[in-house]
Amino acid sequence: MSRYVFKLPDLGEGTVSAEIVGWHVKPGDTVEEEQVLVEVMTEKAAVEVPSPVGGKVISTTGEPGEMVAVGAELIVFETGGEPTSAPAPATAAPATVAAPAGARAPLPQAPPAAARGRVMASPANRRRAHEAGIDLQQVRGSGPQGRILREDLEAHRRGAPPAGSLPGSPAAAHAGGNPPAASAPTEEIKVIGLRRLIAQRMSDAKRNIPHFAYVEEIDVSELEGLRRHLNGRVASGEPALTYLPFLVVALVRVLQDFPQCNAHYDAERGVIIRHRAVHVGVATQTPDGLKVPVVRHAEQRSLWGIAAEMRRVTEGARTNKATRDELTGSTITLTSLGKLGGIVSTPIINAPEVAILGVNRAVDRPMVVDGAVTVRRMMNLSSSFDHRFVDGYDAAAMIQAMKELIEHPAMIFMHAKD
Repeated sequence: MSRYVFKLPDLGEGTVSAEIVGWHVKPGDTVEEEQVLVEVMTEKAAVEVPSPVGGKVISTTGEPGEMVAVGAELIVFETGGEPTSAPAPATAAPATVAAPAGARAPLPQAPPAAARGRVMASPANRRRAHEAGIDLQQVRGSGPQGRILREDLEAHRRGAPPAGSLPGSPAAAHAGGNPPAASAPTEEIKVIGLRRLIAQRMSDAKRNIPHFAYVEEIDVSELEGLRRHLNGRVASGEPALTYLPFLVVALVRVLQDFPQCNAHYDAERGVIIRHRAVHVGVATQTPDGLKVPVVRHAEQRSLWGIAAEMRRVTEGARTNKATRDELTGSTITLTSLGKLGGIVSTPIINAPEVAILGVNRAVDRPMVVDGAVTVRRMMNLSSSFDHRFVDGYDAAAMIQAMKELIEHPAMIFMHAKD
């Protein structure tokens, strides 16, 4: 028997270290080649690292939340070959990636579960199972090829007997009368992985960017009428139009006159990069946290094309199927909480962008129109701008231009590219 030292591989794109998110093996376990060992988080993405060899785990390096340098010892195996120390390869072994907001995307997918004889589950669901003390081998997956989904974990948790009912457990001593002790009044959750990365990016954006907020009330009554009319022509079973595709088309129009808002700030070079193409980021809440999939070249798409692409990339983000290109490169971001949109929000800019638009809830309210009180459908548009590069006057003028188009939706399509 011999020792095989596996070092953290180069995960690409200049990565020098990675955070341990969760181990899938422990000392004493026997693993097979290509079996997932550990999930790590770089500044770009979450990555599952597979085993380069089969053997018995002797030791592991790093607890969840700790950083490990590329090239440092990650795990030591006992194998049947000659003693060796595996050099960190130039690029990472095949791995499955779950990308965060603005994250860089997947490396090649790992071999199918059937070929490796291991459980199929996303990094997020592996982490949930680990935190809940659930053995994935005992969970029946309802996804493709038996992949374990979040609802499978919830179903297993509801159906599993409570830990206190197991024979020999401390709570078993209470059987026959005395209730178990009350659960702890607090719960500590370590901020690691994707949540840590999101927190870091939000903090950096808020700390480094002087946000200028501007909120405007918009009458969307005519837009609602047009939306309902178009949805009435949609075939049964086809998805209906929301407000967002209309807002993207309007945004494309106004950015022609406000190019300073469709830009990136390169802090290292001290350069503003204005983009002719409009790549709209769509802030999307997922089970793993906030991600920003991108509708590329919105200026070249029709209303229906924007709606279809928006559905495609947001669904990809929610199911961890989004590619790297679909999660990076936005030039301006649109965010909406749908029915939870509230009256006003103060969205945080998705750096290195310089502007973000937040869509609030649309509600029917009494309004005075031509001297008479009437019911109109109203919605607030909340926006934030990087005040270093977008003057307050220009920010307000841009939102007023958006307001005019949205309140008179026929103007949205005048001279617009189809």
